[in-house]
Amino acid sequence: MRIRPIHHTFGPHVDWRYLWKATALSYAPWRYVAGTACNELKQELKKVLPGEPALFTSGRQALFAVLRALDVRPGHEVIVQGYTCVVVPNAIHASGAVPVFADIDRDTLNLTKESVETCITQRTKAVICQHTFGIPAPVKELRSLCDKHGIVLIEDMAHVIPDHSGPGTIGKYGDFLILSFGRDKAISGIEGGAVMSRDPAMAQKIAGMEEAAIHRQWWEVARLLEYPARMYSIVRPLSCTGLLRPVLWTMRQFRLIAPVLTKEEKEGSMSPLLYKLPNACAALALGELKRLETINNHRRTITDFFLRYGKEHGWPMLQGITPGSPLQKFPLFVKDAQRKRAILRKENIHLNDGWTSCVVCPETVNMDIMDYHWGKDPTAEAACEQILSLPTHPTMTVFQAERLARRMDALIKK
Repeated sequence: MRIRPIHHTFGPHVDWRYLWKATALSYAPWRYVAGTACNELKQELKKVLPGEPALFTSGRQALFAVLRALDVRPGHEVIVQGYTCVVVPNAIHASGAVPVFADIDRDTLNLTKESVETCITQRTKAVICQHTFGIPAPVKELRSLCDKHGIVLIEDMAHVIPDHSGPGTIGKYGDFLILSFGRDKAISGIEGGAVMSRDPAMAQKIAGMEEAAIHRQWWEVARLLEYPARMYSIVRPLSCTGLLRPVLWTMRQFRLIAPVLTKEEKEGSMSPLLYKLPNACAALALGELKRLETINNHRRTITDFFLRYGKEHGWPMLQGITPGSPLQKFPLFVKDAQRKRAILRKENIHLNDGWTSCVVCPETVNMDIMDYHWGKDPTAEAACEQILSLPTHPTMTVFQAERLARRMDALIKK
């Protein structure tokens, strides 16, 4: 068994550079909550994406701020796709509206114009267009559809931020762009999120919400800054032993690592309170954004390798994946996906990314209160049972990709 794990979730952005910066910040408590990093991050975002930025502690909070600015209220509907993260319908519920789930295209894992059009009613306020795993959604077609019906288009860009090499359509057509700086997203600040608003009036309303948002407590930021070191020096070394699960359980029980999703969020609840992005998290996200092209090019290298290897060996791949795409992860459709993940876990290959066996992810979500009715989105339901995704993150090496490809090929052909 290899000592170094192949994984999705053990600090995928945490290399020596990231670890050093987080450690340095942890020894500067006066920089935890307030400082210059938030303004610097905003200026850098404006170089990359259109619109005026506002920062919050997560992408879900940024989305909630947008819905509030749009005056979304009870009786309104917001269209989202089947096969999405629970935080998206949670933000919609918190605004008072109802999420309406539209089916996806199997080859892109994204909305289609046709599936969205069947869901539009007089109560529809917005469409949230998710670029799943960095695969571009048909935003040009959705833009035309939204214009036809007078509906707002929100692009969920948690999984991908385009650079000079593309993807060219992402971030180009949405009225609002939602970004996430979570631990496994396109770039990472451990936590954080942003919204880019094209409309000046909406940008001003959201800026007012950002100004009124609550500061994180210093000890909460301190715990976040410990995450890189704990992943790098404890979790990864223990990943090849039987101690991994009990150690992770202990860390969660004693709150040594902050949860990605709280128990309340898995039950469909979201607090209406908005929080400011901590200065320390903004500093980490800023460092990554300045390296965006390097990070994206690394993802392109791994994606292109899997794409080339898969075509040569007849893998069941998604036709929507094109060469040169900076995918957040590389999805496949395979038989017995869950069993294959279990086999690989024994070889220190950890491919459970939380996006398996669930239309609203992760699978531990209480579906009874999600407003999703089983059978509504059959393509999404079939996809989530068969999907198995391969890592492309910044700490995934080409050598590891080659090893994983050989092992996957053997399992697929078994």
